[in-house]
This record gives sequence, C-alpha cells and structure tokens, in this order.
Amino acid sequence: MTDEQRRAFLLAGTRTGILSTVRADGRPHAAPIWFTIDADDVMFTTAADTVKGQNLRRDGRAVLAVDDATPPYSFVIIEGRAELSSDMDELLKWATILGERYMGPGQGEAFGKRNAVPPELLVRLRPEKIIALAAIAD
Repeated sequence: MTDEQRRAFLLAGTRTGILSTVRADGRPHAAPIWFTIDADDVMFTTAADTVKGQNLRRDGRAVLAVDDATPPYSFVIIEGRAELSSDMDELLKWATILGERYMGPGQGEAFGKRNAVPPELLVRLRPEKIIALAAIAD
C-alpha cells in the first residue's frame, strides 16, 4: 500500500484494531481498540488502570494490527512507542472524534464528554515500523 492507501484503509468505516502491549512479566497482552489517525500517528484512549493502560505507562512499546477479513484480504501492522497524555482538552478532542467514527454522526460530542475524564488517557502511538499489504490473496 502507498501511504495514502494505508491511511484510507485505517480510516475506513468502523474497523477496529488489536493493540498488543507488554506485561510487567514480559507476556504479551492484546485488546481490541477504537482508533483514528493523526498523519501517521495512531490515536486512541484508554483508562490508566486497564491492563493496556498500566502496560503503556510502564513500557510504551506497542503493536497495532488492523485487518480486512474479507477477500482479497489486507492488513496494516504498526509497531511503535506510545506517548500518554492526561490533558483533558486534547482528550476531549480525540474522544469526540472517536465517538463520531464509532458511534455515528451526531454521537461524538456525548461520547467525548463521557470519556474525557480521569483516569482516561489519550494515547499517541508513534510508528517506528509499518507493514501495510493490500489484496494479499490476489
């Protein structure tokens, strides 16, 4: 995929991603997330006290996998480091964008207000490596 194709793929519909983080004992942890992108950065929210929130606070390494499970199959894998923020203005902005994407038109503001509260965190996953393949079964 080109960069433009990859961004379009990541923003298509309500496709979710699987975020993998590293537990304190080194075991992997994977969880589905709602996300959006800001240029090449992946933006999502999580509560600080969730497994992924605790993992990211301790060790910012993460991998996001997003796929299209219909033929001819495509996927994007993003490896990187997470930057966490508890800035409520930024959290509200991105939670609103996520709400609009996943809950539907007109629902973003209510979702954003509900989720832009402590202990929620804004996560910016900065890519260090990206693999993006389209139509792999063609």
